[in-house]
Amino acid sequence: MRMVDLIEKKVSKEALTNEEIKFVVNNFVSGSVPDYQMSAFMMAVVFNGMTEQETADLTMAMMHSGDVIDLSDLRGIKVDKHSTGGVGDTTTLVVAPLVAACGGTVAKMSGRGLGHTGGTLDKLESIPGVNIEQPMEKFKEIVNNIGVAVIGQTGNLVPADKKMYALRDVTGTVSSIPLIASSIMSKKLAAGADAIVLDVKTGSGAFMQTVSDAQILAHLMVQIGALVGRHCVAVITDMNQPLGLAVGNALEVREAVELLSGKIAKGDPLYEVCMLLGVNMMLLSNLASTEEEARAKLENALNSGAGLKKLQQMITAQGGDASYICMDRIDELCSVKRHIDIMPKQAGYISSIHAERIGTAAQMLGAGRATKEDVIDPAVGLVMKKRLGDRVELTDALCTMYVNDEARLQEAIDMFYSAFTISEDKPEYRPMIYDIVRE
Repeated sequence: MRMVDLIEKKVSKEALTNEEIKFVVNNFVSGSVPDYQMSAFMMAVVFNGMTEQETADLTMAMMHSGDVIDLSDLRGIKVDKHSTGGVGDTTTLVVAPLVAACGGTVAKMSGRGLGHTGGTLDKLESIPGVNIEQPMEKFKEIVNNIGVAVIGQTGNLVPADKKMYALRDVTGTVSSIPLIASSIMSKKLAAGADAIVLDVKTGSGAFMQTVSDAQILAHLMVQIGALVGRHCVAVITDMNQPLGLAVGNALEVREAVELLSGKIAKGDPLYEVCMLLGVNMMLLSNLASTEEEARAKLENALNSGAGLKKLQQMITAQGGDASYICMDRIDELCSVKRHIDIMPKQAGYISSIHAERIGTAAQMLGAGRATKEDVIDPAVGLVMKKRLGDRVELTDALCTMYVNDEARLQEAIDMFYSAFTISEDKPEYRPMIYDIVRE
């Protein structure tokens, strides 16, 4: 078997066999297939696509390229959630403890953020003492004891994805839906969960810019799960504005604590997406038989304080100082040199928000990474004061920026302004949730 023949086969729009796909992945990871041949192969996939079976075979080959975590000795159905990425997306810190408080088993491995703002791990590390690099036995012990833990991925989890993604990033092959699906699902499956809820974002702050593309990706990932014996549900949610009001690491932790403390009302976008994700995690975990029952249990865990207590227990178990995880102290994590209100340049209705630019503005303040070497300032970022469709006057702040380093402040302000369109007419209603895809 030769790599050049497999490239030509894909160029000719023929489907590859499982053995051929294993050959491609294994030899690329070992170094036998050079970068230029893998680049040619992935470009052929961009233009000619893959069948669902090919994509499932690619996912499994990538999954088995390194460590595969065995969580079978943990109690119950192990459930995970994954977001395809967004701005102000604080759902894990709310949903994971709420589901655990209802008797669920949430054993989650996360990655770091590279781009707008930090990932879940960066948010957790804004809490003093938290250690996200837990040994596997300690990780399992925490999950067995309290029902939830969130740690960093092991060093050898899906090395094929690390190599392929680095190449995709510099060869213009990021946008292929089969390559996106196999990248996400290989990591989720290798992390050992029995069931996975996928939050597929669509809009100006998401990788999937259109609802139709998000639906294609969602259906493909759910189908991959079914083909390899894992139960998956994908929800398609809006990312045409930040999900939560907070954009930044400690600021997002504070918003999660506010939600778990009952300070954020039903109907709020962050509240409703958290409930949607939690309901589906509960159903996949067999902790409820209907959506209504699942939501009632989650809201009881929220209103009773059990969800907040579970988050505090997780922080303590992972070495953190949980005394900050309450309304009395959480502001201490967000202490900065300056708070700057950003005022609108004209009055009217907010008719569009480019969510990615909001995230980029927060990154310029120090809340995210442009390169892997960049150091995040956990306290900085911004808090939105207005949402899409709101009326604003010249005296109404659009956001408050939390600033320590002013080196790129003006750049961040300019980027923030560029994210907004303010018009005379109120825009049409845009739904928060577009679709739910099940097996």
